[in-house]
Amino acid sequence: MRRILTVCLLAVLALPAASPVARADDAIHPGEIWKDTAGATINAHGGGILRDGDAWYWYGEIKGDGAQGNTAQVGVSAYRSTDLVHWKSLGVALAVSTDPSSDIARGAIIERPKVLRRPDGHYVMWFHLERAGRGYKDALVGVAEATRAGGPFRFVRAFQPNGQQSRDMTLFQDDDGSAWIFYSSENNDSMHIARLADDYLGVRDGYERAFVGDCYEAPAVFRSAGRYWFMGSTCTGWRPNAAHGAVADHVQGPWHEFGNPATGDDADLTFHSQSAYVLPLPHAPGHFIYIGDRWNPAHPSDGRYIWLPLTVAKDRFTIDWHAAWKPMAANVQDSASTSGK
Repeated sequence: MRRILTVCLLAVLALPAASPVARADDAIHPGEIWKDTAGATINAHGGGILRDGDAWYWYGEIKGDGAQGNTAQVGVSAYRSTDLVHWKSLGVALAVSTDPSSDIARGAIIERPKVLRRPDGHYVMWFHLERAGRGYKDALVGVAEATRAGGPFRFVRAFQPNGQQSRDMTLFQDDDGSAWIFYSSENNDSMHIARLADDYLGVRDGYERAFVGDCYEAPAVFRSAGRYWFMGSTCTGWRPNAAHGAVADHVQGPWHEFGNPATGDDADLTFHSQSAYVLPLPHAPGHFIYIGDRWNPAHPSDGRYIWLPLTVAKDRFTIDWHAAWKPMAANVQDSASTSGK
């Protein structure tokens, strides 16, 4: 494999591909190369989505190739869309530092960026952080702040929430404005749940332990019909596995597991993907988008995005495979095709 020397954003974001620049059918095609409005392949892995006004913002890891492909050589990307299908690149939202003593120096591991809009209108990004050259020994979160949704974000600090290890993580903002972090801790043996401080730049004292002994990572959390829903995977590295779903009446639990939410062919591998985020569809209560990554460790920049309809019903949610589907259709399920995986 060739080594990448990242000298400019264009070299990383504008990856070659054979797919057309934009889809004429306004549909999502899970697992296919997905291009932005300028014709470059979208580079936003392990991402999170923020809805702000009439637009959505997609933040993700910028990946390269070669031995350094899964480390942060550039930083975190941002894209903007008004229809969830066509995305305009906003460039680098959070750039790595050229200072080798920085916690986010080039070569650090920056994973699973998530952004919330604070009540005062500022934007706060959290991400899993490992300092350069230390592998996965640090188990930190990184926090950055911006005055605009598209950035640029200013790095604030790195730390362990409540002094506990934090690896795969996600953020959740409740209807009352409270914000929460879910993070794999205790060498991934437990999922911790902590409330963010009022300024979203830290955590309040105390945390709850959930799924103790299950070794869950890749958490995604959302709310529907007054209840809280969790999705995660077990710890198999870059290899896909069966997802796990759970429901609770309170964000801190107790959580009641109901098994694998994926259905159909390859459900036992979550359609060869791992969860990153769950996004509500604004026009369809009870309908969401499962946002997952199909990792490609030998060619990290070519990891594909698996976005599928997710539906909540009774005491579980389900995710079905669709080769193409339209997220803004009046009836999401009727817009989808199940063929062609």
